[in-house]
Amino acid sequence: MSLLAAAGVVCGYGAADEILHGADLAVRPGELVAIIGPNGAGKSTLLKAIAGMLRLKRGTICFDGRPIERTSAGERARMGIVFVPQEANVFPTMTVSENLEMGGFLEPRQARQKIAVLSERFPVLGEKRRAAARTLSGGQRQVLAMAMALMVGPRLLLLDEPSAGLAPLAADKLFATIGAIHREGTAIAMVEQNALSALAIADRGVVLVDGRAARTGPAHAMAEDPEVRRLFLGG
Repeated sequence: MSLLAAAGVVCGYGAADEILHGADLAVRPGELVAIIGPNGAGKSTLLKAIAGMLRLKRGTICFDGRPIERTSAGERARMGIVFVPQEANVFPTMTVSENLEMGGFLEPRQARQKIAVLSERFPVLGEKRRAAARTLSGGQRQVLAMAMALMVGPRLLLLDEPSAGLAPLAADKLFATIGAIHREGTAIAMVEQNALSALAIADRGVVLVDGRAARTGPAHAMAEDPEVRRLFLGG
């Protein structure tokens, strides 16, 4: 059974601006799904629709068997659906610790304990706990953004272009972190332009084209598929 099942999703950013034209996405419990495809295909829009940031014109979204199209983004967060945007994903003038406290807004009484656990898991956050988030490197900010999401105890983590703008070494470290989160049992749907790296840690891949899922299958097979490589992976 799928943890998330989105079917026939049609939505966009205005009455006459449809980006998704019947997109489908399923994520099983504990599964990591990499969503790849050309620019403008609607990948980030699909994540925002699942997170409750965009209203559907048509289609359905079910989480754990429950229809959630009419629930707010806040309600979805309480259910365990947590979205980490590509940009503006930390509070730059606040310290690392303060950012983590903000991430624990659903259970403030447990925030201190969760921060201690995450600081041990991601030592750089503990080392820089008093530093303003704006002073972190790009890779460190992305780790902080994901740690803020983990403060909620997500059942489904939605990652939008986590490696965007990172140097190759920083991106490799970030993908290793995402892989570790996945291995601990958190389901993840990840939009990523660095398709080969995303497929390398994913269980399944989905190719989105023109607002629709054009192809889906095991990530390793998709990475080796000549047609997928020619169109989306640079040969």
